[in-house]
Amino acid sequence: MKDELIVEENIALAPLTTLKIGGAARFFVRVGSEKEIVAALEFASGKNLPVFIFGGGSNVLISDSGFDGIVIQIAIRGIKRTPVSLPSLTAKSDDGSEEILITAQAGEIWDDFVKFCVGENLAGLECLSGIPGFVGATPIQNVGAYGQEVSETITSVRCFDRTERKIVELSNAECGFAYRTSIFNTTHRERYIVLSVTFALTRNGAPKIAYKDLKEYFANKTTAPTLAETREAVLEIRRAKSMVIDERDENSRSCGSFFKNPIVTNEKYNDVVSRARKQKIIGDHETIPKFVTAAARVKIPAAWLIERSGFQKGYKTGNVGISTKHSLAIINLGGATATEILQFKRKIQEAVKRIFDLELKPEPIFIGFESEIESAV
Repeated sequence: MKDELIVEENIALAPLTTLKIGGAARFFVRVGSEKEIVAALEFASGKNLPVFIFGGGSNVLISDSGFDGIVIQIAIRGIKRTPVSLPSLTAKSDDGSEEILITAQAGEIWDDFVKFCVGENLAGLECLSGIPGFVGATPIQNVGAYGQEVSETITSVRCFDRTERKIVELSNAECGFAYRTSIFNTTHRERYIVLSVTFALTRNGAPKIAYKDLKEYFANKTTAPTLAETREAVLEIRRAKSMVIDERDENSRSCGSFFKNPIVTNEKYNDVVSRARKQKIIGDHETIPKFVTAAARVKIPAAWLIERSGFQKGYKTGNVGISTKHSLAIINLGGATATEILQFKRKIQEAVKRIFDLELKPEPIFIGFESEIESAV
């Protein structure tokens, strides 16, 4: 651990984000231990500074004016596996699979962690391969892709409670997980700093092949896919959509899926279908794609709504556009500003609202704007 906290000034944030957009942080500190987090918070308190907890920069839009406070990047590293020799902490099943608890520190690179788990033949995260960012961000957004969500395997989240000024351990239930949400980005936003996450994974478990793209990928395979094969399939599918970060590919200069899929009642879904038919967007006997979720609600693909509202893959205006491979990704075509991204976002939202009477909610966190709530609408 460093003997003294190193606080830098006027650090450009754009290079640290996948969108490559945003101004500078007034103060910036990279912390590598829990003690350094406390020290950084004390520094902020002493100067009466607003605080932004920063991870891998993959799910954030930073304003052009930057952040007039202190940005604390969590860089705590390490992976700890519960020894299989402790039966009280593991559970074996009749098929030879075994539950293992594995803890990753918040500063671990997420995809490196997934790769490690797959390499150890631990099932539960394989479909989340290729997602950029750090481990600490995954419970905040309840990160999910290709039929898996981290909430399915998270057992607890170790946090620093900024209100109580102490370290706490929150159970899965206490995290309040729902579709792309948790208490960390809703009811208790900015209260907790994620320090580490513990997952219950299954040694020798089967991969989860539930998502349409994965089912089609393995449709002609005569044997059950392995975890490693599933990871490679997910990476291949994501690369085809430019959803794996590649500095050479402008389509990946984004924060991934910019909008959440709307989840509505069956009644609302039928209303949306009716609106689409009246406007000749679909035929009288056609319907809108949907996925059934809990509590008799359905998820409507935001990508379908965006495309049917006039924003096809490759649509662009100025320095901002939609990926040529993935209609949910808003991309920086080069030299784009945060203001341009917001204007483009609103243009899409307004069209979807006007045509389908549905509100698209953005996934990224908005930092440094006069009103983050207003900018996120």
